[in-house]
Amino acid sequence: MTRLIGLSGSLRQGSFNAALLRNAAGLMPEGAELTVATIRGIPLYDADLEANEGIPEKVAALKDAIAAADGLLLVTPEYNNSIPGVFKNAIDWLSRPADDIKRVFSGKPVGLIGASPGGFGTILSQNAWLPVLRYLGADLWNGGRLMVSKAQTVFNQDGTLADQKIEEQLRKYLEGFVAFAARPKASAP
Repeated sequence: MTRLIGLSGSLRQGSFNAALLRNAAGLMPEGAELTVATIRGIPLYDADLEANEGIPEKVAALKDAIAAADGLLLVTPEYNNSIPGVFKNAIDWLSRPADDIKRVFSGKPVGLIGASPGGFGTILSQNAWLPVLRYLGADLWNGGRLMVSKAQTVFNQDGTLADQKIEEQLRKYLEGFVAFAARPKASAP
């Protein structure tokens, strides 16, 4: 069984990205599962807080879940042509302390998808994630992209996908990403 964990970068109740993540969980290929996690409740990163109180319990639990998963699916909105602050903040916390980056992110298969009401999907946000993921040593899957544009026309009121074409694109994306995350890892010499 290939186990993935997914995070939406939006806190909004009616988030298109949270809806996309929930739909992904329901479209996983046979032999794979996607656990939907949340960044809700992660405080703003503060080095003084870290020094005085340590890593918040919510962050520590999410780090352990990511480290235990076979892959990480980031479902990113696009705010002001880039990464949403709350999502980047969560990743900043998840990379603390710095010597824990390897355990959580190094070599971790990561997929990026996103939905936006705009006409270009989340291309700029997804591109803005590239240097962050490279720094963390993540193994970004480049075998497919999914950037849902005009998201307000793609989802039903209950958050289910109304667009069969997008549903099929999501299904194909997940098949490719799961195969990538499940591939045998090369052992170190």
